[in-house]
Amino acid sequence: MKALIIGCGIGGPATAMALQRAGIEAEVFEAYPASAEGVGAFLNVASNGLDALRVLGAHRKVMAAGIPTPHMVMWSGTGKRLGEVANGLALEDGTVSHTILRSDLYRVVRDEAVSRGVPITYGKRLVDFEDTGDKVVARFEDGGEAVGDILIAADGVRSRIRHLLDPQAPEPRYSGLYSLGGIVHDAGFAGEPGVYNMIFGKRAFFGYTVTRTGDAWWFANLPRALGDVPADWKPVLLEAFADDAGSAAELIERSRVDGGLPVHDLPPVPTWHRGRVVLTGDAAHATSPSAGQGASLAIEDGIVLARCLRDSAGHREAFERFEAERRGRVERVVAYSRTISNGKAAGPVARVFRDLALPFFLKKTASQESLAWMYRHHVAL
Repeated sequence: MKALIIGCGIGGPATAMALQRAGIEAEVFEAYPASAEGVGAFLNVASNGLDALRVLGAHRKVMAAGIPTPHMVMWSGTGKRLGEVANGLALEDGTVSHTILRSDLYRVVRDEAVSRGVPITYGKRLVDFEDTGDKVVARFEDGGEAVGDILIAADGVRSRIRHLLDPQAPEPRYSGLYSLGGIVHDAGFAGEPGVYNMIFGKRAFFGYTVTRTGDAWWFANLPRALGDVPADWKPVLLEAFADDAGSAAELIERSRVDGGLPVHDLPPVPTWHRGRVVLTGDAAHATSPSAGQGASLAIEDGIVLARCLRDSAGHREAFERFEAERRGRVERVVAYSRTISNGKAAGPVARVFRDLALPFFLKKTASQESLAWMYRHHVAL
């Protein structure tokens, strides 16, 4: 069996490595003409994502490139400490969630796949595919074609394959938030390294963590109408956090602030597979970054799909087993993450009730077992 994987983000190379371990040949095709090194801000690889990478033997280099971030402390915009929760649950050996530059995560996973002999071709933007019954043909914008036994979509929230598979598939839905971020070197901030400080501000949400070397990594979620993009984001952010206690305004002032990105997720997608084609990762179940699970879920998908293909009588049975095992979990994560995003975009009245209720909610969820379903989930190959 040969698999054609469309998309060389995080999920594509991880899926290729999982397939390789299952004895299935895989080739990755990326739409962009060059690699994604230097692109994007940073993200969370939760403990369940690191556990999945361990299954592939690829977790150590990811951890070495990231920052251990095991805890989150929540604050109101007035400076009131609302509570503390775990940022994931530690694995049996003490491994905790890590924050890593997206470009570093991409580089490590891609390089690991290449070192294992996975071919990756750039400049191959898929425009169509044809399921001939016994094969599947991927057709690219440059006129080229590739033939395989199955086609795996790892092409993100705006997946071309999802639309081709089902023209009635739901479109990405806007969360109401724009996301921005930056890094301040030698910030000189006091505080425990690796602890996220999350500030529910009066007009926007802000989070930052301090590294052991004194750098501060920050992000902001700003409620804004979709398409309302200023010429310069910095003064907009400074105004949003001007009346809040904490370090948000100072960190923003000391940063280069690039363009903000609108945050989207996906409502439940009815069709995950048809014939020889299957959706994975954000193409099937994009989640907002609020739960820090996007990359982890994509890696889990790749492992489960590889196991199902290896252990099933054919691709149809494998795809059905894959969907049956994954759909409930990922849709629960998407819904959980959307609830968090909605809290960040609260209006003036809702914000008052949120700040009153959050301490009780955080106390309830502070126990490790409350989120064990998300962070202690193990996928086997």
